[in-house]
Amino acid sequence: MKILVPVKRVVDSNVKIRVCPDGSGVDLANVKMSMNPFDEIAVEQAVRFKELGKASEVVVVSVGAKGASETLRTGLAMGADRGIHVVTDSAIEPLAVAKILTRIVIDERPQLVIVGKQAIDDDCNQTGQMLAGLLHWPQATFASKTELAGNTIIVTREIDGGLQTLELDLPAVITSDLRLNEPRYASLSNIMKAKKKLIVEMTPEELGVDIMPRLKIGRTIEPPVRGGGKKVTNVTELVQVVRNYI
Repeated sequence: MKILVPVKRVVDSNVKIRVCPDGSGVDLANVKMSMNPFDEIAVEQAVRFKELGKASEVVVVSVGAKGASETLRTGLAMGADRGIHVVTDSAIEPLAVAKILTRIVIDERPQLVIVGKQAIDDDCNQTGQMLAGLLHWPQATFASKTELAGNTIIVTREIDGGLQTLELDLPAVITSDLRLNEPRYASLSNIMKAKKKLIVEMTPEELGVDIMPRLKIGRTIEPPVRGGGKKVTNVTELVQVVRNYI
């Protein structure tokens, strides 16, 4: 069984975000980039399936500028077998990514696609669901536990009321939640091996996908500085403060 894992290059989660002075977007100059944390979890799960003998190949895919190849190398160092890089310098929206992934899925014919539930840069939480819709495949989002059983996958997902267990026929799309696993650190030997693994480059135009943006960002601003707290002396004063706030 082949597993496909899309991965995204984002600003490292430990970096403080800076907004461009003109409000045109986030300042990426000299900023450390890394794999989206939820995508790391997805890669880890795919590699674990392979180590259990449930999968024969893990393919990582990234859409973005040349720097995205570094993100693919990270996935390869974690244990993926090969990478696909769809090279573009344009801003890519979730729908365009889903269309690109649809064409790759048609060509690669994986039995399972594991997607990070969302990217920490835009928090859209859309690509996995859109991909499943375009493919007409069953989907399970926010997976906190997965188990492959023959031609089905059993997914435990977190919902507001607790946990929900779904059984999906393969092929299927699942999106990984935070508690699905703890991603491994790539060893030095695996990092060196990853440099020799194959990464195929292509463009959206070669795939026949229109990536023209449908949305326009008017302005990007930093959140307001949070004000200090206020102590109240009794319940009556607390109720009055809450009423004024509402």
